[in-house]
Amino acid sequence: MKVVFATKNENKLKEIREILGDEFEVISMTEAGIDTEIIEDGETFEDNAIKKAETVMKSCDMVVLADDSGLEIDYLNKEPGIYSSRYLGEDTPYTEKNKVILERMKDARGSQRTARFVCAVAAAVPKKYTIIAKETIEGVIAQEPKGENGFGYDPIFYVPKLKKTTAELSMEEKNKISHRGKALRAVAERLKKIYIK
Repeated sequence: MKVVFATKNENKLKEIREILGDEFEVISMTEAGIDTEIIEDGETFEDNAIKKAETVMKSCDMVVLADDSGLEIDYLNKEPGIYSSRYLGEDTPYTEKNKVILERMKDARGSQRTARFVCAVAAAVPKKYTIIAKETIEGVIAQEPKGENGFGYDPIFYVPKLKKTTAELSMEEKNKISHRGKALRAVAERLKKIYIK
């Protein structure tokens, strides 16, 4: 089944292809010839995912998947939240964003460092409806960045039960437990019921 994923982020696209496996042929907006600029002005992760999926679907009349995801840190009143990719400016490298977060968290101890990755995935199905799933992975903010895998905030997001940051996990390990992995699989199961008998 061929689907468009509403992203231009190659790292994210690679992760999505790994998660969805062979049953789905995932192409990017660029590969589908779509250059729509989408303003993410929703108040929730779900709002933004739905807007992206439905906007792109109108340009190609194919099933379009989109996600909106981010990091919520309890000590920082759930910042950066829906502004995760734009936090400190869209062009600011994540090494800098992570450094600022660790500095802001320097006085937080133990359970004060709780955080979660949140992901909402929407699938806009032409002439039908939009499917939505939202999932999380709970963890804590590490004392320092660790790991070379993953991207974004992965080096500072520590999963206590695995004793590793998500940047220290292999792609396979991460996809099994990640917020994006869980949400994508939930949406994929519902799509298969519609299209794959």
